[in-house]
Amino acid sequence: MTDRSVTHATFSLERVYDAPPDRVFGAWADPAVKTRWFSGAVDPGAPSLTMDFRVGGTEQAVSGAPDGPVVTYEGLFRDIVPDERIVVANYIDVDGQRISVSQFTAEFGPDGGGTRLVVTEQGAYLDGHDSAESRAAGIRAQLQALAAELEGSAR
Repeated sequence: MTDRSVTHATFSLERVYDAPPDRVFGAWADPAVKTRWFSGAVDPGAPSLTMDFRVGGTEQAVSGAPDGPVVTYEGLFRDIVPDERIVVANYIDVDGQRISVSQFTAEFGPDGGGTRLVVTEQGAYLDGHDSAESRAAGIRAQLQALAAELEGSAR
């Protein structure tokens, strides 16, 4: 019998962007823009994210280096409040092996002339292949890439 385990964890990250909530939210809603900062933050050569941005719609990203593992992310939009909130139930597979299942919430609120973004992940990290710490580090990199995207699109 194979050793199986599940580690449950919840974490939240906050970031303030110098852009109004509709622009920050829009960077999550547009597949071309989201590809650049979401999967492109990890794999600049990643193919475009596919997305049906509506409650009940899905998004999927597949990436990986030529000789590295293939990472598949798929999410199901469970709740969308324009310019305020996105809730996604998702999973990540590496080379066909499920490493995590989680619920991810992004909350967009005004902060002066900008946006305070709060992201929360409630995860089940499977069989020692993923962790909240690893996921938080990846999301921080994506949020940094989102900042660069917003700065670049402001020009």
